[in-house]
Amino acid sequence: MPDADLRRPWLVLAICCMSLLIVSLDNTILNVALPTIQRELHTSVSGLQWTVNAYTLVLASLLMLSGSTADRIGRRRTFQLGLVIFTAASLLCSLAPGLGWLIAARMLQAVGGSMLNPVAMSIISNAFTDSRQRARAIGVWSGVVGISMAAGPIVGGALVESAGWRAIFWLNVPIGLAALFLTRKYVPESRAPRARRVDPVGQALFVVLLATLMYAIIESPNRGGTSPLVVGCAAAALCALLGLLWYEPRRTDPLIDLRFFRSAPFSGATVIAVAAFASLGGFLFVSSLYLQNVRQLDPLHAGLFMLPMAVMALVTAPISGRMVASRGPRIPLLLAGTALCASAVLQALTYSEQLPATLLVVAYLLFGTGFGLANAPITNTAVSGMPRSQAGVAAAVASTSRQLGQSLGVAVIGALMAGAAHTNAAAFIDASRKAWWIIAGCGAAVLVVGTLTSGRWARATAQHTAERLAAEETKETVTT
Repeated sequence: MPDADLRRPWLVLAICCMSLLIVSLDNTILNVALPTIQRELHTSVSGLQWTVNAYTLVLASLLMLSGSTADRIGRRRTFQLGLVIFTAASLLCSLAPGLGWLIAARMLQAVGGSMLNPVAMSIISNAFTDSRQRARAIGVWSGVVGISMAAGPIVGGALVESAGWRAIFWLNVPIGLAALFLTRKYVPESRAPRARRVDPVGQALFVVLLATLMYAIIESPNRGGTSPLVVGCAAAALCALLGLLWYEPRRTDPLIDLRFFRSAPFSGATVIAVAAFASLGGFLFVSSLYLQNVRQLDPLHAGLFMLPMAVMALVTAPISGRMVASRGPRIPLLLAGTALCASAVLQALTYSEQLPATLLVVAYLLFGTGFGLANAPITNTAVSGMPRSQAGVAAAVASTSRQLGQSLGVAVIGALMAGAAHTNAAAFIDASRKAWWIIAGCGAAVLVVGTLTSGRWARATAQHTAERLAAEETKETVTT
């Protein structure tokens, strides 16, 4: 085989990683900038929550639609469109005159972002046909998250300190334009053999579920848990969930293919993704406010304080990918859950206004280790064992779980912190300790679910599910 053909998949991986870089950087940098945005735009904690969650909610709502659309009309085409929208929306974010405009531009960013990471993952899955090579590629992919986490706090802090919070969105523009040019030149077009039909009812139900659930959580501290609007949103979320469970199995091409969840590893990966990214969302939200509002650090020094967490995520992510390739997902998942839980418990027991820097660094090192180890098993389990024609949808479910988890983390932790943020440092510390216990529970969930869904029985359910999906797909193809 020519050397160029051997290098082509890795070139495709590098281009796809550029999209992951701008999306991940955007998220990390934004968290460092939150206290500055709060002061300059005169917003509350719930306003900060919506600045983060407006993006993650729209992203989570559209990921599966984008994944199935890419499988149908072409992954490269969808990926390019996503780059255009995301880059243009980033520019609009930098020009936003107020909080409402910023949230609207973030929502537009999410529309483009929904066409990037899950579609890129399906492009990678098709470029790397060998399972071991795919696992290594996913380890590199996960390592980019670590790079963005390492660079994000420092770059974000430097930009906010020197040019203001608007500068954090400028970074996406040149990277997005470069990725667009390289995609057009080097990434081959691919699509699923059979086009999936759009599921407008399922899409609408899913949007209602996420939007009403998050609204109820975020606004309950301000409006009260018994507010008619909050109770109505909670009821609407429940009805939307029940509607999805009833309607989706009756669709030939559902938005959410519930058959995937017959596989214990796939179901476990979904739960683990929610738990791991809920812990990340909560960690970034609490730590950014604590370092800048309680310890009175400027954005740059706050970013430097968070560097140990990011560096460990960068170091452990490729190691996790190699471990998954050689020994499966169980060991990295067990280590990830233990490290995440230990980090949160340490902070829950010791948090104070003058917490020794050594303890804080140790907690951040543990958290970065756990998060870096968790990402590769999630992605690999989601796409492995599924028919290649379903790669886009399977990857989108995993990505949706990540965004849903991060949204829940910010919503729940932010709701817990909402009252304390406007009182005094002691009240903030007390609320923070409760938040760290919730994050510890997320780490424990990664540990327990990872143990239960990575054994011999779980692998057997994955194989059986893949065989049934392949057989049903072949039958549908013959029928049509």
